[in-house]
Amino acid sequence: MTDVQQILQILAKDFPNAKSELVFNSPYELLVAVILSAQCTDKRVNQVTPALFAVAPTPDKMAKLELSEIEKLIHSCGFYHSKATYLKEMSQDILDRFNGQVPDNLSDLQSLKGVGRKTANVVYAFAFGGQAIAVDTHVFRVSNRLGIATAKNVLDTEKQLMAAIPPDMWADSHHYILLHGRYVCKSQHPNCRECSVKELCRYYKEHNNDGKI
Repeated sequence: MTDVQQILQILAKDFPNAKSELVFNSPYELLVAVILSAQCTDKRVNQVTPALFAVAPTPDKMAKLELSEIEKLIHSCGFYHSKATYLKEMSQDILDRFNGQVPDNLSDLQSLKGVGRKTANVVYAFAFGGQAIAVDTHVFRVSNRLGIATAKNVLDTEKQLMAAIPPDMWADSHHYILLHGRYVCKSQHPNCRECSVKELCRYYKEHNNDGKI
C-alpha cells in the first residue's frame, strides 16, 4: 500500500461523514454558495444564504434582482460587488443557454460566466455525483505538505492529485484533505501533535528534527 493510500484510509476514519459543510438544497444553490465561498468561510456563507435563497432560489429569480439588492444580501461575504455580478450573470447564462437548469458536466459548468475550475469541480462532484478534485487553499496547502503533490500552483496540484489518487476516490479525497486542513493542518499553526498522518507527512519529517512539532 502506498503512502497516499494509507493517508487517505486514515483520514477517512478521521472524517467518516465527510461532506460539504455548505448548506444547499439544489445544484443551483450549491453553485451560488461555492461562488460566495471565495475568500470567505463556509460558516459565513451558511449565515448569508438563507436570506438570499428566500428571495432567489432559482436562476430566474436571481437574474431578476437588482445588483444592489444582491449586494445587500451578500455583503458580509466580502468582495460583494464582484460576487453579485457573478451571481447575476451566471444566472442569466443558465437561463439563456441551459433552459434554466444547471449543467451537469464539467465543460458546460466551466463555460458559465463567473464559474472557475474549482467551482465547477465542486458542483460536478457534490451536486451531480461526479468524480473531481476541487483544489481550494486547504487542499493545495495540505496535499503539498503531505507530499501527495509537489506543485506551485492549483492546476498542477489538481493534476498530481488525480494521478496519485484512484478516480473513484477523487470526490471523497477532496473532502478528507480539505477537512484535515480546516481543523488540523491549519495554515499558520498546523497541529502536528494531534495529526493522525504525521508519520507519513513530508512536512512533519522535514520540520520535526528538534521534536518541537
